[in-house]
This record gives sequence, structure tokens and C-alpha cells, in this order.
Amino acid sequence: MLLRTDGDAVLAIGQASHAWISGQLARAWGNERTAAPEPREEVWLAAEQHDIGMAEWDLRPALNPDTGLAQSFLEMPLVVHVGLWTAAPGRLMSQSRYASLLVSMHGTALYERRDMASMTSEDRSLVLGYLDSQNVLQSELADRLGADRDRLRRNQRLLWTWDAMSLALCLRWDPSTFSEVPANAGEPELELSLRAIDERRFALDPWPFGPEQVTVRCEGSRLERRHETEPELHRALRLAPVQKLEFTLEQASAAQTRVWSAVLYGPCT
Repeated sequence: MLLRTDGDAVLAIGQASHAWISGQLARAWGNERTAAPEPREEVWLAAEQHDIGMAEWDLRPALNPDTGLAQSFLEMPLVVHVGLWTAAPGRLMSQSRYASLLVSMHGTALYERRDMASMTSEDRSLVLGYLDSQNVLQSELADRLGADRDRLRRNQRLLWTWDAMSLALCLRWDPSTFSEVPANAGEPELELSLRAIDERRFALDPWPFGPEQVTVRCEGSRLERRHETEPELHRALRLAPVQKLEFTLEQASAAQTRVWSAVLYGPCT
């Protein structure tokens, strides 16, 4: 669950809805500088479903008693988070083993960045066990699929970029920088910079998409107050007004031109 403050209310954005944006970004990805992913459909599916392990949990999330809201993805107990990520690849297995493999790789990439030294021995054992089991699964799937390892790593980095970009849009992490972004074969990796132009428009540089402008959307549930019990929270989420979120990404140079045009000549149409 992503939580975004909106005036006196809070928007609860399901992980699956945020992942939907990742899939939309994936479908638009690719130009003369950044090659589109291959295999295309499988990578698109992985991007859109990378948080599939969270989908059911988000329907009935645990309550954070300190806030009266659902636990966000940053507040979940480690044992719950690991359990959901352990189950995630299997939920995609009957659709696409390649997509399942990428989801597993995304999960281990998240945990490989965790600070093991600061964990308790119990938590460290839990994470290491998860990483070991997923590494075995990944090796088996890659062998069965005859998957190119270099391409897999590239696709995993792309998935990481789309995930981070979607989080930045949904949670308004402004400005944001995305590093180690794969470019074309043999070319240096890119660093992308994202900054807000207004509430819905964002400038991105350098530009990695095919279209000159990319608009993505997702949905959130608008919660007007805090809650005392989980049943109360679950009912509120079920009945909450649906708020649609839409974000438009533009090339930084084009966005700057429009800003100056508006300053010099009035609003653009």
C-alpha cells in the first residue's frame, strides 16, 4: 500500500495499481537511445504484475495503530514482506515463466540492497533464506527457458527503473534521479532526472520513450479520517471514493520551452 497525503485526506494506492503504471511506462519505453525490452510481452507483463504478491494483502491490510491507516509498504513487518515476495513468482507462473523469473529477480534486488548488518540474527536468517530459495528458483527457470543472462539482467534493471519512476510519480518524490538505466547495447548506462512542472506534469531528461509525451494513470482510495480497528479500516477502503490519478511525462527541453512560452506570451493552448 502506498499512502499519499492529499489535503486533509490520504490516498491509499494499492501496490497493484502503482505497478499498473510501471507496465504503462514499459509499453512506451524505447527509442534511438534506449532499446525496447525483449521479449516484449513477457517484460511488459512482469512490469505490470511485479507487485502481484501484494494484491490480496492490499484488500485487507494490517492497521498501523499509530496513524490509524493501513501499514504502508515501508511499514510492513519483515516477516510479512518476505512472505509476500516469496509467494509472488508463483502467482505468475501459470501466465509466463519469464515474467515470474523477472518478478523473482526484482524481489531479490530489493533485498540485496538491505542493510544486513543492522538486522537481528533472526531477521538476517530470514532474508538470507529468502535470497537462497529465490536464487535456486531463478537458476532453474533461466535454465528451463534457455534465457540469455545478460538480457535478463538488463530487463531486471529496466523493471527496477519503471518501479522507481512509478513510485516517484505516485508519492511525488520531486525531484528524483534514476541511475544505472540500461541504454542501447554497448552504450553507457543512463541517469534519468525527473522533476515536477505542476501537479500532473513532469519533465524527464534524457528522454527514454518512443512517444513525445507519455501519460499514465492509476487509482487510489480516498480516506477522510483515521480508523481504530482493522475491520473499520477494511470497510472504509471498500467504500471509499475512488480517486483517479493521472501523470504526464514530457521531454525536459520541450517542457522548458512551454514554460517560457507561457511566461512570455501567456498560457499555451
